[in-house]
Amino acid sequence: MAWFLLFLAGLFEIGWAVGLKYTDGFTRLTPTIFTVISMIISIALLGLAVKTLPMGTAYAVWTGIGTVGTVLLGIWLLGDPATLVRLACIGLIVAGIAGLKFIA
Repeated sequence: MAWFLLFLAGLFEIGWAVGLKYTDGFTRLTPTIFTVISMIISIALLGLAVKTLPMGTAYAVWTGIGTVGTVLLGIWLLGDPATLVRLACIGLIVAGIAGLKFIA
């Protein structure tokens, strides 16, 4: 259950990270509200997950999910470059997340 909560927390982290782009510097009300709500949910779920998971592992996996998801959505939604080196680095992050999952 803790891993599921951590996964959800990572998804909400992606939501707020991408949402920051749409807030236009927190000047647009609706995207700002959704971004702040995503931040709160993400942190709350992370807090629940670390009740049973090692803190360092949970935090690394949480940020890894957020990083990979944000980069991929940046490529897909915002036209960020999808270079081979960039995609290879994403692969390394995914490998690190999987490694941490299997040793925890």
